[in-house]
Amino acid sequence: MDSPPPPPPRPPSPPRHPPHPQGERHVGGEMLYQDTDHRLRALVGSAEGFGRHAIGGLYGAIHRVTSLQDDGPGSLREACRAEEPLWIVFEVSGTIHLHSYLRVSSYKTIDGRGQRVVLTGKGLRLKSCHHVIICNLVLEGGRGHDVDGIQVKPDSTNIWIDRCTLADYDDGLIDITRQSTDITVSRCHFMRHDKTMLIGADPTHVGDRCIRVTIHHCFFDGTRQRHPRLRFGKVHLYNNYTRSWGIYAVCAGVEAQIVSQCNIYEAGGGPPKKTTVFKYMPEKAGDREDVVAGSISSEGDAFLNGALPCLIDNPGSVFRPEEYYQQWTMEPASPALKDIIQLCAGWQPVPRPPDDR
Repeated sequence: MDSPPPPPPRPPSPPRHPPHPQGERHVGGEMLYQDTDHRLRALVGSAEGFGRHAIGGLYGAIHRVTSLQDDGPGSLREACRAEEPLWIVFEVSGTIHLHSYLRVSSYKTIDGRGQRVVLTGKGLRLKSCHHVIICNLVLEGGRGHDVDGIQVKPDSTNIWIDRCTLADYDDGLIDITRQSTDITVSRCHFMRHDKTMLIGADPTHVGDRCIRVTIHHCFFDGTRQRHPRLRFGKVHLYNNYTRSWGIYAVCAGVEAQIVSQCNIYEAGGGPPKKTTVFKYMPEKAGDREDVVAGSISSEGDAFLNGALPCLIDNPGSVFRPEEYYQQWTMEPASPALKDIIQLCAGWQPVPRPPDDR
């Protein structure tokens, strides 16, 4: 599939506070992105991290979903297959039973604010697409082999997944593989699941060295493992709350580089209670002979209720997020942060803001 033409210039980003010397800025307990729900398209420019340049359907028309049918006039599938940029909103609440993966084409915003829309049966597939924003949806109960809640592969770029609730799929909740990069997952609530988030699917897929993902202010709520599991690539984790995992919290496979900052890891569940936070999985890259695991750095993380970091003393080199973006919203791992994440992660009953274009 040919790459789409380059987008028009991005609009100016909303004003931001001066960055902290390490690249972060502190919100002091305020609600995240509190200004983005005043205007419809203010969402664009509010993303942080590697997916911050995603514009979705910023320059497209408003497209209104009026049907909960899997396909046909007024359906979400009809909107997502359109070739032109669209800002997709919903005029109905309820459940859409997907009989097959719903493929999302480039330059789309799927904006669930103002309604409660649940996708079930299958999931969203972002295949060779660019500039997609998915906001304020519920995805649960996906069935079938290789059925993920949101599947991002191959070669998809500039993706932002924000404020979604994901649960109970037969495979992953969000999988990012096959050279897909420049992605942010923020304010999402993951629950009732085993293999939560896989980034880089196979040690033979050495092209996944390009993968770059930011995950922040997410709530991993009793999910069993993969928060995330990474092969190759770079992942920046900050201000997430992970509790009561069933095997481990975060896993570094071959050549993974994981930066964990000011996250809360709280052991629980069982019996027996699982306490390992960081796990290393040695593997052999498809173009190398040596068997290696990845590298993890931990800064300002909180380890609660017996959680054990299990960090390797000499973890090797990890990237520096500030070399890729200069500011991000981060505060210390604290009881207040835990409360904020539990309140603001996942689908929210917020009204759809007006479009002032």
